[in-house]
Amino acid sequence: MPILTVALTGGIATGKSVVARILADHNCHIHWADRVAHDLMKPGRPAWKRIVTHFGERILNPDRTVNRQLLGKIVFSSETERRFLSRVLHPLVLEKKKQAVRRLERLGTDKIFVSEAALTIESGFAPFFDRVVVVHCPDTIQVERLMKRDGITRREAWKKIRSQMRTPEKVKHADYLIDTSGTPAETAVQAERLYRSLLADFRKKQAREKRGRSSDRSRAQRPRAGS
Repeated sequence: MPILTVALTGGIATGKSVVARILADHNCHIHWADRVAHDLMKPGRPAWKRIVTHFGERILNPDRTVNRQLLGKIVFSSETERRFLSRVLHPLVLEKKKQAVRRLERLGTDKIFVSEAALTIESGFAPFFDRVVVVHCPDTIQVERLMKRDGITRREAWKKIRSQMRTPEKVKHADYLIDTSGTPAETAVQAERLYRSLLADFRKKQAREKRGRSSDRSRAQRPRAGS
């Protein structure tokens, strides 16, 4: 059965996870890119050795797991290091997404696959998806949320935000927009509306694929010249 693939993206601390949880309540399959990346960095997993070789054992906790807080400080302070980490992780995460989509298509139990990931557009992966949803809010709100969430200074929050693609650039790639600058209830209303639109998009994709299969069968059954 076909499945609609959706990229749910946006800058750090814009509220992507809030929207993702609402979509999950409607039985959308949520693929959390950050959790997948975390799993890929566990000892013995594909990215672990490359990360440790590059950054050195200073990046490790006593139990040999990657110290993600320290790694974050390094990559948010250096574009070169951030690009290295992206080259290591992003192709692996994308392959995990593709595997998940193929599995769900075989099972035929889900209609909408949602990838919650901040760097989908920057990574060049937007074309993989049927639809792109950009979650956004003013920078000033991002800063306040990030300071509260991560317990960091205003300067550190701005550094993280400015390390990512600016919102106006992300918006150019969007099929749908969610503005989270209002109340949680206002965000929820937009997320509900988004779900209805995605469900309609799924039905259109399903209908197209059915027509395509029907057309293929008709051509296969058509008598060949000279028969």
